Amino acid sequence: MSSSSSIDLSRYRSQFPALSMHQDDRPLIFFDNPGGTQVSAGVVEAMQRYLLTANANVHGPFLTSRRTDVVLAEAHGAMADLLNAPSPDEIVFGQNMTSLTFAIARSIGRELHAGDEIVVTALDHDANIAPWLALAERGVQVQCADFHPEDCTLDYVHLASLVNERTKLVAVGLASNAVGTINDLRRVVAMARAVGALVYVDAVQAAPHFPVDVQALGCDFLACSAYKFFGPHQGIVWGKREQLERLQAYKVRPAPNELPSKWETGTQSHEGQAGTLAAIEHIASIGRDHADRYANATRLLEGRRAELRAGMLAIRDYEQVLSRHFLACMHQLPALTLYGIADAQRVAERVPTFAVTLPGWTPQQLSAELAERGIATWAGHYYALTLVERLGQLPSGGMLRIGCAHYNTTAELDTLFAILQELNERGTMRAA
Repeated sequence: MSSSSSIDLSRYRSQFPALSMHQDDRPLIFFDNPGGTQVSAGVVEAMQRYLLTANANVHGPFLTSRRTDVVLAEAHGAMADLLNAPSPDEIVFGQNMTSLTFAIARSIGRELHAGDEIVVTALDHDANIAPWLALAERGVQVQCADFHPEDCTLDYVHLASLVNERTKLVAVGLASNAVGTINDLRRVVAMARAVGALVYVDAVQAAPHFPVDVQALGCDFLACSAYKFFGPHQGIVWGKREQLERLQAYKVRPAPNELPSKWETGTQSHEGQAGTLAAIEHIASIGRDHADRYANATRLLEGRRAELRAGMLAIRDYEQVLSRHFLACMHQLPALTLYGIADAQRVAERVPTFAVTLPGWTPQQLSAELAERGIATWAGHYYALTLVERLGQLPSGGMLRIGCAHYNTTAELDTLFAILQELNERGTMRAA
């Protein structure tokens, strides 16, 4: 069963302390989720417990160091389960997705030569563009696949025209952090495989919203961020063992050559990994609560992997309810322009991240007005620089971004749109 018609995850709101905060007697509403989600109480408790009872560096014989080793091993195992990765050794933690991607790109760049090509897409966050552009100093050519401005979906025909025998890597997002589009990764991977190219996937905006299965996707690398799926500020990269072992990592000489240590340079955020483990447990708990509903979809998985798949499917289905409600509210405010998929019948092709503009207001003014009323949003380009330039919105300040998570509600969306309606009327009067 996968129908989203009856699922309701609002009871999990009580696990997020930030949702009980108020501003001027108004409950705070968090629609800034694409930039970073709130954390559950379990995440805070896990990080505090680590710092109070296990705070040490790794691989020592004493108690706190041994406890640290256990926490880090469990965090790697949990991330492997979340991504359905073959082995925890293929999970690399780091400061953030951007830093990890620059590190991987630098190592891949050592093997490239002048005339080799990399393909990126105009839909992507710059963290999956700039690291590859930096290889131009080696003579590597970077090609950029376009998208269809009318619904902000990837132009697969244009992408296919760029992939050729000189292509060594295709860098692509699984879901857009700006407009919410979910890309058909299997189609992209097939194009890359036909010419022997690697595939590097930015799944930062996908991981909070639906199951991410690296084995099913067939990519070579996949990056995500724990602070986008209810955890602390941590970056994670999964890589195929053969690639992680083959590539040369930039590290200090005494650092181990074994996975994943060769890629985890310096001392890591151990408390961050403890918090990431707790965030994953939150998702698993949702899966346990909805195991019967998703039994058919998880029958080939066992243990925590089955729980996590069920949890992410429950989140996906509930957020599709929110997406449909958002799009229905849009119809009541025709002055609001949406950039991206606007058809409620196509919510499975997008995550609940919406970029909009309203006449008479800059995105920054809208975000400030909403902030005064206790509603968090983002305005600008959100580092999806190429996309916002392509849409022609950069000179006017970009767009207002509204993003839902599983702890948001339709009532919060109603509050948002009531304010946007009021602002639209004020903007119309100012223009007159």
